[in-house]
Amino acid sequence: MGPAWLWLLGAGILASVYCQPFPAHGDKSVGVSQTHSGQFSESAPAYHKVTPAITDFALRLYKQLAAETPGNILFSPVSISTTLALLSLGARADTSTQILEGLGFNLTETLQADIHRGFQSLIHTLDLPSPKLELKVGNSLFLDKQLKPRQQFLDSIRELYGAFAFSANFTDSATTGRRINEYVRKQTYGQVADCLQEFAEDTLMVLLNFIFFKAKWKHPFDRYQTQKQASFFVDERTTLRIPMMHQKEMHRFLYDQEMACTVLQIEYSGNARTLLVLPDSGKMQQVEASLQPETLRKWSQLFLPR
Repeated sequence: MGPAWLWLLGAGILASVYCQPFPAHGDKSVGVSQTHSGQFSESAPAYHKVTPAITDFALRLYKQLAAETPGNILFSPVSISTTLALLSLGARADTSTQILEGLGFNLTETLQADIHRGFQSLIHTLDLPSPKLELKVGNSLFLDKQLKPRQQFLDSIRELYGAFAFSANFTDSATTGRRINEYVRKQTYGQVADCLQEFAEDTLMVLLNFIFFKAKWKHPFDRYQTQKQASFFVDERTTLRIPMMHQKEMHRFLYDQEMACTVLQIEYSGNARTLLVLPDSGKMQQVEASLQPETLRKWSQLFLPR
């Protein structure tokens, strides 16, 4: 993906959904990206306008979640940023500006139209068919029947974000909930069920984003090399006995002495990879605090096959 890291899935999730009640293709756009000399190249994909901001947003959000909620954290930066950018299309001027600036975009340097075209390009790129992996990223709106959205808004979200709008009756929360859950279940081939449990009484809209990802490892793990009772250290005092996979294979790997962590990149068949960061004992907070977009770019240049 070039110098910008494209964040799709957090923590190696295979099938997940981001469902949030509030109080996925159009023309192929060509944008601009900054070269090392500071100039811009007209041949770069339009998503280069948004991927640096998504990377920065991913790290900022992770640090905030880690500080507020100790424990397991799982989220998709692409899902959240795409959903909020879509929402900004239907917001008033001040709110739209606040949403996009909250995502990390500098609106004095980047036009809002270029941001939306960047997300359009990103969604189109992710949706390109591949014989080696399957990826579905989609957005949908369920609007209460009393809402009358402007046709321009509906046309824009469909063209730029591939999002479809459905009329719903939120006074019948049970029926609407089943309808939304069934929609997500079908889109994710039955892997995600009952994503939305209930609605607040004043709910008028549900903005939905789903992800389905399935791929095989480029170097598959041998199931006979799985130790069924290996020790997994949750923290200094807690150990679990769980199945652990093992393999001896060539992967891109490094040890960052300054950040005190081991970094391993494992490839899937197709254009996808997972990045595993393992802090040294007692160094979790240090690694979290030090993570920056520049860190990821540095690692990409220092990886060696081992």
